Amino acid sequence: MESNTAVPTAGGKDYYRFHRPLHPLSGPFGTGGFGQAAEAFARYFGTPRFLIGQTLLVAAWIAANALGIVRFDLYPFILLNLAFSLQAAYAAPLILLAQTRQADRDKAHADADAQHREELANANLDRQEIAAHQADKLRELLEANTALTEQIQQIAARIDTLTREIHGRVVPSAG
Repeated sequence: MESNTAVPTAGGKDYYRFHRPLHPLSGPFGTGGFGQAAEAFARYFGTPRFLIGQTLLVAAWIAANALGIVRFDLYPFILLNLAFSLQAAYAAPLILLAQTRQADRDKAHADADAQHREELANANLDRQEIAAHQADKLRELLEANTALTEQIQQIAARIDTLTREIHGRVVPSAG
């Protein structure tokens, strides 16, 4: 689904044809690097690696300042609070942006799937109509065949009767 050109698959069918018009999606920040970077950050914010790393960094920050190893942010750790606020100020919009882009993709895929299901339903109705038409034709042919068989039976009976009459007139009866 990377390009807008048709990619036929086995049997000459392009199975991505319903998704192709929806790609690429134009999200709030377009399809460029900013939106992709926002999604990458949002994915990273939710990982155990990030949470463990942040916990270790905060513990080291507090320990270093509380023990007097460094003295740039003493208790009540105002600078650390400011760092958390800054992180939250950027994390929340980036996460919302990533969610919006994902919602756009989900909606596009749902629309494409609905369109695909509708095409399948229409194709199924077409096949049912064709099958009904063929069943009607078969019924007509069967009725015509039955009528022809009855006519052949009548003709055969008539030929048998005529043959017996001719035979009775040509060959004298032994009697």
